[in-house]
Amino acid sequence: MRDGFQIEPHFVPTEQKVALIDGLSRTGLAKIEVTSFTSPKAIPALADAEAVMRQIARAPGVEYAALVPNMRGAERALGCKVDELNLVMSASEIHNLANLRMTPAQSLAQFAEVVALAAGHAQVNASLSTAFGCPFEGDVPEAAVLSLVQRFVDMGIGRVTLCDTTGMANPAQVGRLCAAVLDRWPSLVLTAHFHDTRAMGLANALAALDAGVDRFDASLGGLGGCPFAPGASGNVCTEDLVHMFQAMGCDTGVDLDALLALAAQMPGLVGHAVPGQVLKAGPSTRRHPVPEGVRSRDPQQRPAGSRA
Repeated sequence: MRDGFQIEPHFVPTEQKVALIDGLSRTGLAKIEVTSFTSPKAIPALADAEAVMRQIARAPGVEYAALVPNMRGAERALGCKVDELNLVMSASEIHNLANLRMTPAQSLAQFAEVVALAAGHAQVNASLSTAFGCPFEGDVPEAAVLSLVQRFVDMGIGRVTLCDTTGMANPAQVGRLCAAVLDRWPSLVLTAHFHDTRAMGLANALAALDAGVDRFDASLGGLGGCPFAPGASGNVCTEDLVHMFQAMGCDTGVDLDALLALAAQMPGLVGHAVPGQVLKAGPSTRRHPVPEGVRSRDPQQRPAGSRA
């Protein structure tokens, strides 16, 4: 919900956000990133962060997370008793400066402060933007990503998300980087975060799954995008991702029909069509009536006297 709504020009009323999140809580999702405790001037679409977080009905077994850009945001989030603080920085210096107005070194120093503040109150997840490429700097060396993950681990952060902020990743690259991280830190709770900017979001998710990743960020209807990254389009669509995994035989624990019913509300909430494909086509298990006049070609059903 945070990544989905943050870029929308139309403000979704608080009560509608709450109703949607309450509906998602009943679908079997493991975690919902509810909002961002950032400046309302920076992201006016999420100016109601406290109100939303305090009004949602928390379902047992579901974690409720929020993005926090700084210490003040962390204090606000902890005041609302979030389950997880999601900290964000970029693997590339220019994107970090554009997105957060800080150098990577300043971001790391702030991470350490938030980790100390959150101790005993909430989990901390470190999301590493531009881990697969930067729209300003281009390729980001794998060694640079691994070095930053090491810094997170050294701080005591046990949850890390690798983010393809503008859809620059490809499946081979995703497989290599995810495998390298899990090989070095097998106990790390690793999440993959993809955007479908170049129509490779689901392919990248599959590559991450093959590498051992079993947690994925996604956005209902395929909404989302970074306001500070040129060309960034929506996140991988939640219902499309769940459909793909379930069609492969993976047990996601998610009620796809319930998810699709909520996704169908999204165009009305945001005032425009959404990119999700399964919502338009239906799941692959859907069957349609046989067209009138079409007869089976099953040999057992041929009328007597017909030729094979």
